[in-house]
This record gives sequence, C-alpha cells and structure tokens, in this order.
Amino acid sequence: MSYKNGKDVLPPSLLKQLQDYIQGEIIYIPKKEQKRAGWGENNGTRLIIEKRNREIYGRYKSGSTIFELIQMYHLSEDSIRKIIVKTRELVTNAAP
Repeated sequence: MSYKNGKDVLPPSLLKQLQDYIQGEIIYIPKKEQKRAGWGENNGTRLIIEKRNREIYGRYKSGSTIFELIQMYHLSEDSIRKIIVKTRELVTNAAP
C-alpha cells in the first residue's frame, strides 16, 4: 500500500467534500469488492492436492491398505481416512 496525496489523485470538488470530514490525516480507501481466489488456486497447490487425493483413493480402491497409504504418503491415519471418505463422496456425486 502506498501513500498518495489527495491533491494529486482526487478531483477538486471531491477533495473539498472530503475536507469537510477529515483534514491533514491519513485515510484508507478499500478496494472495490472483488472475488478472491480460494486457497491454493493461484499457485496450483489445490490441483496438486486434489490429484494426490484421487491417487490415494484409487490406490485404496485397488487394494492398498490404510497402513500402506500412511507409509507411502506420510500422512496420519485420520488424514488418509478423511481423504478416502471425501474423495469417495466427490466421485459418487460426480457420476452421471
């Protein structure tokens, strides 16, 4: 965030109107509302995790045990179980 002088960026009529409320102090003007990117959307992390989770679910469906998945992916038993349940729901709901 950078400091800008109101005289340099605001129309004179708006500057005079603002001076009725605040003079000689710093004021923060928030950005217009915009949709923020979700966690991991900008850097691809979300896609990497989703791919990993589908891979875990696929291995589980193909016969890998929870313990094997724990060793393979270095995740806790609780995390592996949650991934399996959540991915199963996603796959089931996505099927036509």
